[in-house]
Amino acid sequence: MSKILFTHSYFYPMDPKQWSNKTPYPPLATLYAASWMRQHGYDVSLFDVALRSNPYELNEMLKIEQPDYLVIYDDGFNFLTKMCLTRMREAAFEMIKTAKKHHIPVIVYSSDSTDHSEKYLSQGADFIIYGEGEITLLELIQHLENNTNNQPQHIKGIRFLKDGKLQITPSRPVVKNLDIFPFPAWDLVDVDAYKNIWKKSRFPFTLNISTTRGCPFHCNWCAKPIYGQRYNAHSPEYIARLIHSLQKKYKVSRFWMTDDIFGLKPGWIQAFNKEIQKRNLKISYFIQSRADLLLKDDTIEALAESGAEEVWIGAESGSQKILDAMDKGITVEQIKEATYRLRNKGIKVAYFIQYGYLGETKEDINKTLEMIRVNKPDHIGVSVSYPLPGTKFYEIVKEQMKEKTNWEHSDDLAMMFRGTFNTNFYRRLQRYTHRELKKIQALEQLKNLKITDKRAVLLLPYYLFSTWLDKIVLSRMENTNA
Repeated sequence: MSKILFTHSYFYPMDPKQWSNKTPYPPLATLYAASWMRQHGYDVSLFDVALRSNPYELNEMLKIEQPDYLVIYDDGFNFLTKMCLTRMREAAFEMIKTAKKHHIPVIVYSSDSTDHSEKYLSQGADFIIYGEGEITLLELIQHLENNTNNQPQHIKGIRFLKDGKLQITPSRPVVKNLDIFPFPAWDLVDVDAYKNIWKKSRFPFTLNISTTRGCPFHCNWCAKPIYGQRYNAHSPEYIARLIHSLQKKYKVSRFWMTDDIFGLKPGWIQAFNKEIQKRNLKISYFIQSRADLLLKDDTIEALAESGAEEVWIGAESGSQKILDAMDKGITVEQIKEATYRLRNKGIKVAYFIQYGYLGETKEDINKTLEMIRVNKPDHIGVSVSYPLPGTKFYEIVKEQMKEKTNWEHSDDLAMMFRGTFNTNFYRRLQRYTHRELKKIQALEQLKNLKITDKRAVLLLPYYLFSTWLDKIVLSRMENTNA
């Protein structure tokens, strides 16, 4: 059987914002693919670039491992890879070129290669896998082992060049029973190296778990290049066994559930809670969800009982007009009610906020700020609208996009289309929003005589001054759009 060297193209040190957080995660999808191939008899190894600063060390790894194939298999469960950052694309290109110098066939699987297959193939990649990857990868390598001179037109879910022209085979049906996949090959990762980075953060060590693939909702700015507009889930029993094995092997009890939406399947969260209780697992975890789903039945109660620590809600905007324009399918009132109920059960609440969507006005921005002031989420993530290929939003604005179609890193925040305001305005607004929340939280602690964050309270004078100054600057920028 062939020898496969897996790698991926997300280098945390090349993304200043994420690296400064000191909370890196191993490449989960890569580990699933490696485990799947090992289960079918292949010799697998991993060149994990997550904690590396550049791709050039691959050359030495290829000399040591001498693989038959290099598979650049990105972590499709990590939302950062959807952004297709240019730094990571350039690193992937460099790894492709390095492998080709060693005459090693290269197979690529990622959001960016799905969106820009010809760019990757022109750099020397032999095949691009699109859609769900594991079964396609297995069939492709089995074919290449036995048919070195025949191109695999019969294999679903791949792209390649033939006589200089792009060939695209039909898409592959999705896997509905996710439990067929073995647990990720965590043994290929230096978990201690990740632990050492996490020690520099404000949080206990955390590992990433995926319970689902896909999302059936239709937010018109959200791309689904890998798992598509559908939803399949592991069984609660599979996930509970996985958690138990990770606790036992790595002494970890905190988990990031990477799903676009955690527990969408009716009754799944309740069944998961029962599996956790049955095994007496003491864990904490944080998730992403939708405000409307959180309000159904006893979902929040089951989350609290099973160890949910924090829920990130895709709030996006405090303006119902903008939410409707995004096809979010939620209301501002649902966001408020879900926040109240989660907090009432001792679960922290965090919001994803998105500025700059088409048609957003200063009034809409003020509604978002007011939502934050009133609901007082524990954390926020603030970004600007980012056009991704394959979305309705992208189709609307693509004619306005010129040479810059991707961010260089995740804190780039550049406007790539004509919004109401320009990039400098939204960058300042992002900082102002974060400072405004810190100010509100500090004032709330003083008001209730309950100090839970001494640093925030001590910095209150700074937040009062900086938000006052930000408002003046934003007002001037708004009037001049400078």
